Amino acid sequence: MAIGEHLTQFGGFDVTAWRPGEALPDPAMQIARLFVEWDDEQSWVEQFRAFLELPGVERTRGLVVGWWGVDDSEAEPVDVVEALAGARERLPELHVLFFGDVTYEENEVSWIQNTDLSPLLAAYPRLTHLGVRGGNGLTLGPLRSDALRHLVIQAGGLSSDVVREVMTADLPNLEHLEVYLGTENYGSTATVEDLTPILDGARFPKLRYLGLKDSDHQDQIAQVLADAPVLDGLHTLDLSLGTLSDEGAAALVTSERVRRLQRLDLQHHFCTPEMMARLEALGIEVDLGDAQDPDDEWRFVALGE
Repeated sequence: MAIGEHLTQFGGFDVTAWRPGEALPDPAMQIARLFVEWDDEQSWVEQFRAFLELPGVERTRGLVVGWWGVDDSEAEPVDVVEALAGARERLPELHVLFFGDVTYEENEVSWIQNTDLSPLLAAYPRLTHLGVRGGNGLTLGPLRSDALRHLVIQAGGLSSDVVREVMTADLPNLEHLEVYLGTENYGSTATVEDLTPILDGARFPKLRYLGLKDSDHQDQIAQVLADAPVLDGLHTLDLSLGTLSDEGAAALVTSERVRRLQRLDLQHHFCTPEMMARLEALGIEVDLGDAQDPDDEWRFVALGE
């Protein structure tokens, strides 16, 4: 599964591509995606400066950071982070931010070079929705926010350090947590043990959607979660896009906590037809789309490269 399309919605807003010279998108309904193309004469930071001069920009409630690395795709976007953080007084209403809306035509997800994003969290403490794509060089620092409700991190492989930053975060109002853990082939060093801080359900008491997905350790994750108290407050458990097989699914079908969910997302899996039938009999909504060959010795995650 390569990411071939840009975001069309995020944080309850429609996402619209903005180019220099255009008017400000409607702040009530739209957020702008700022990006560079190969033939652009202006850098991302230069385009952002022009954006900040638009009449009414102070009413902007969200922003999507698109591709920034035309000159050097391996350079960390430190200047982008600095520009954004430095604009906090010009963007006092910003509470929705997606950093790295980059498709495979611009850069494969496993090649995206990220950086320390903690200055953005410090500059915009009112963020309710944060999305990040790209795990190389990524760090979030100590995550503390009473405002953040929705957190998404997409990568072909996340480091253990980043996963632990998320799992030990102080986010008392977090409702949606979606983490693409990825595969060792593309830089993942995370282990099932890194998930331990959230298992008792106390760290994120308002969590309703938990996505621990796209992992080559999906069976072990399913086994650890199947009887974890964190499930008691959830509406949806998302273990999709990884290498889930009958081994992990067996723990799910025997779990009373799983049966109390409203939705279980397992699309892109390696379960046998017999196990799929048992999952469908759980009495809840179960997504078993994109079934792979359970006899395939070379199991793969959906989003790697």
